[in-house]
Amino acid sequence: MNAFNESVIEEFRANNGKVGGPFEGRDNMVLITTTGAKSGRAITNPLVYVADGERIAIIASNGGGDKHPAWYHNLRANPQLTVELGTETFTGEAEFVTGPERAELYERMVELMPQFDEYRRNTTREIPVAVVRRQSA
Repeated sequence: MNAFNESVIEEFRANNGKVGGPFEGRDNMVLITTTGAKSGRAITNPLVYVADGERIAIIASNGGGDKHPAWYHNLRANPQLTVELGTETFTGEAEFVTGPERAELYERMVELMPQFDEYRRNTTREIPVAVVRRQSA
């Protein structure tokens, strides 16, 4: 994991889900912990999300890079994950969506964070969108 992500994760956990710097004032930050597809290790990533009823949608933009982020491959291999949302932690299950549902959720992210429009223009791949559902206890 890179130093930037490590610092965001530390700040998120120390401040009840609030982060400063480029994320100052954002209320759509989340930490996801996935199981590494190759390593089997628990790996945490800070992301932004779009609320969708009782689900959250996360976008595998990788900043508009030409490859999917590692967490995408982790969730494809094992859709179970841990979600830290504010002060709450829960187990969830991710499902990648396609078609109109994917397009609508991606547009909602663009409305929240316009840089996501640039991300999709910077790559030839279709940027995946996953919805995360809370699992029952």
